[in-house]
Amino acid sequence: MPNQPGALHRAAEIMKRYEGNISRIQYDRRIDPQTVFFEVRCPGPAYAAIEEELAAIGYLQTTLGNLSFLTFNVHLPHRPGALFEFLGYTTAANANIAFIDFDETGKHPDRVTVSLNLTESRVVDELLNRLKSHYPMEILEYDTTGERLDTTIFYIQLAQKLRTIIGCAEEAFLLSFLHDINHIVQELCRLGKDPLEVFDNILQTGTTLKNTTGEGFYCDVQRIDIDAATTLYCFQLPGGGNIFLFDGADEQVMVDTGYGIYHADVLRMFQAMGLGDGSRITRIIITHADADHCGAGGLYDAPACMHRGTQEIIREANRAYGSASQDSILEEVYTTMINLFSRFSPPVSVERFPPAGSQMRSIFPVLDRMSICDIDFEVLESLGGHLYGQVFLFSPGTGLMFTADSLFDFGSLTEARRRYNSHADFLITSVNVDSGRARQERKALAELAGATTSSIPGSGGRCIVCGGHGAVSVIKEDGFAPAAGCMRYTHASGLHQR
Repeated sequence: MPNQPGALHRAAEIMKRYEGNISRIQYDRRIDPQTVFFEVRCPGPAYAAIEEELAAIGYLQTTLGNLSFLTFNVHLPHRPGALFEFLGYTTAANANIAFIDFDETGKHPDRVTVSLNLTESRVVDELLNRLKSHYPMEILEYDTTGERLDTTIFYIQLAQKLRTIIGCAEEAFLLSFLHDINHIVQELCRLGKDPLEVFDNILQTGTTLKNTTGEGFYCDVQRIDIDAATTLYCFQLPGGGNIFLFDGADEQVMVDTGYGIYHADVLRMFQAMGLGDGSRITRIIITHADADHCGAGGLYDAPACMHRGTQEIIREANRAYGSASQDSILEEVYTTMINLFSRFSPPVSVERFPPAGSQMRSIFPVLDRMSICDIDFEVLESLGGHLYGQVFLFSPGTGLMFTADSLFDFGSLTEARRRYNSHADFLITSVNVDSGRARQERKALAELAGATTSSIPGSGGRCIVCGGHGAVSVIKEDGFAPAAGCMRYTHASGLHQR
């Protein structure tokens, strides 16, 4: 929309005329003075009519063309009308002037420095050829990435940055995604957050995931020999949750899968470590529905065992589904965003744990019992503090406990992982859908671990806690301590000391 008095009123008049009821509007001149977001409810045929009229007056944005930023010096004759004639060329090219500088008392009295935003490379070439035929020029900068665009077209700039993260998305999809992002900006601004900080956290989330794949991938690895036949590996990926792999004589079983975006790197790492290509994995246990724990499940041939609530959250595409905060727009849009950035590929072949019976372990219902590489586990149902449907695995016989995101050694996280995790905390205000229940779970799990002894060599008799993030640890009197040494893996160097 044009940044001028009456523009908003004119748009509202069109919607009113067709009985459109505005359910949401967001405009912030500090962010983008030319973009207004509307949500409108109206009778079916009226929707097309509103769109048509808004498009006719140039108000409806249906494309997000790639813009370029061009800066150059142009030497104009020092006479009346020279600047007017020059601007005729830029106007004809539909170029938006972001910066212009000229002072006849300065060091270069015949030189004008100009920065332009332009819609496509063909227009840039045509404009430059036309200007060069009339004026001496020097090109100072030509940027097509969106980094240097004028912030008065912020959402177009944001769209170009998003394209570098998610690839070539269709215009309609990208416009819808920008609408969702704007909605969480609106919500967080009401909570006192800086809108530009919101955008930065969104972009940093996607950029971190993209930059830590391929040759940027790394992983911190712990190896725990359960017995002579079975080894447990913990893989701390660059962003998000851990992957656990039981490597036994007759089978491999995975607990959580990490993000889908890391799948190719994980298989490459497995092969480099002599763990195969994933084809030996017979089952995947999914602790909960967050993308960093189940988001690569569909890329393996093995069936995935999960809680009914986990399957429902995946279906609803809302991590807060089944909780008191399931109507939160922050949770819903964050789920959409992280699933998109992380290339969410949830399990296809699913086996659900049975409903809870009467048996309890501490405060947790026992859903099922299963054997993994001849180790007996109880499947415990959480209270839904972190997420509805989250489960824990507990082996009383060996003293091994998988506590998902309810209990983990936060102190073992690297600064990079803490920084990445902080983006989710910022964007949804808390990663726990019910903080009170999350505290109950954490306390009960810590007490259960403290009351359990382990028969695993090197554990010192203490229960081994395999949290959803951070190092596999034991709980001592003064807090967590690593249960095993940690090695760093990179594609270039393989497994080596950190």
